[in-house]
Amino acid sequence: MILGLSILVMLCSVLLVLMVLLHKGKGGGLSDLFGGGVTSSLGGSSVVERNLDRITVVTALVWIIAIVALGLLINRGA
Repeated sequence: MILGLSILVMLCSVLLVLMVLLHKGKGGGLSDLFGGGVTSSLGGSSVVERNLDRITVVTALVWIIAIVALGLLINRGA
């Protein structure tokens, strides 16, 4: 159980870093490098950004829950 939660925390951590880098910043940032500038000129960026925000929030919640569960399991000595 601890191994599975540890792997989940690591995967969520990598996903969170990638998703935060894909968000469009004030200056464009890495999101323009991966095609963010093209979608903004097409007018569909608001839907893409909203979906990226939702996926990021869900991933962050899974990450937090997994860390709390992992901490409880380790503290309990399982």
